[in-house]
Amino acid sequence: MQAFTDQTNQTIFLESPPKRIISLVPSQTELLFDLGLDDEVIGITKFCVHPPEWFYSKKRIGGTKKLRIDIIHQLQPDLVIANKEENEKEQVEELAKNYPVWISDVNSLSTANDMIQQIGLLTNKVERSKEIIATIKKNFNELPIITNKPGTCYLIWKDPYMTVGGDTFIHSMMDAAGLDNIFKSRQRYPAVTMEDFLIAGTSGTAPCDLVLLSSEPFPFKEKHIDELKQVLDKAGLSKTKILLVDGERFSWYGSRLQHAPGYFKELIRMILNTP
Repeated sequence: MQAFTDQTNQTIFLESPPKRIISLVPSQTELLFDLGLDDEVIGITKFCVHPPEWFYSKKRIGGTKKLRIDIIHQLQPDLVIANKEENEKEQVEELAKNYPVWISDVNSLSTANDMIQQIGLLTNKVERSKEIIATIKKNFNELPIITNKPGTCYLIWKDPYMTVGGDTFIHSMMDAAGLDNIFKSRQRYPAVTMEDFLIAGTSGTAPCDLVLLSSEPFPFKEKHIDELKQVLDKAGLSKTKILLVDGERFSWYGSRLQHAPGYFKELIRMILNTP
């Protein structure tokens, strides 16, 4: 019997490497695939779209916020991998009464790497997890240092507009990419008005040079750029640039992090108009 303490300081016990794993988080599902696990993963959520072959072949156990506990009971997992933010506390606690549930709590690159290392230990894929972490660190270390970071608002939702605070994983990715989050003094995912944009631009550390519209959880499209531009123009922010961005590059904290720095390089090059 081996003890494993998760990122919420809860300890689970496993007699052997798990053979019946259920993942409740899309980015961690992709990590399990990249660790070389396949037969061991028996259940995923309907939002676990990567890898596509798993999305179409693995048993789906509901959404991240609305788990099908009955299906999970039918599958009889020997390990459930969850996340503090993405899953509902009550449902995770219900599962923990019957199965070992390991919970991640990721809000920075370092805690993401720790999560990858710990899941490598849990699943007996230590060497592969070390390779993934090494690639992530190498690629992030190669990101250019931006001295004049553009003041940026990253929007994740519409009606109302919602952004990200300084205690989120997305904020840490913005910082790594060379973007100054104008709402970093806020917490979690606050709703913001145009007045908030103006206040952040005048009393904050940077004006609102840039608004990024994420592809998830709200699927922003080109039409939303036009809508927001009209609102910003009326608020006196006509010079603010608006761009659509790949939300997975900013919010997925598993093995997809290996590819985020390359995306950030291209994004910053486009924003700053540099060769």
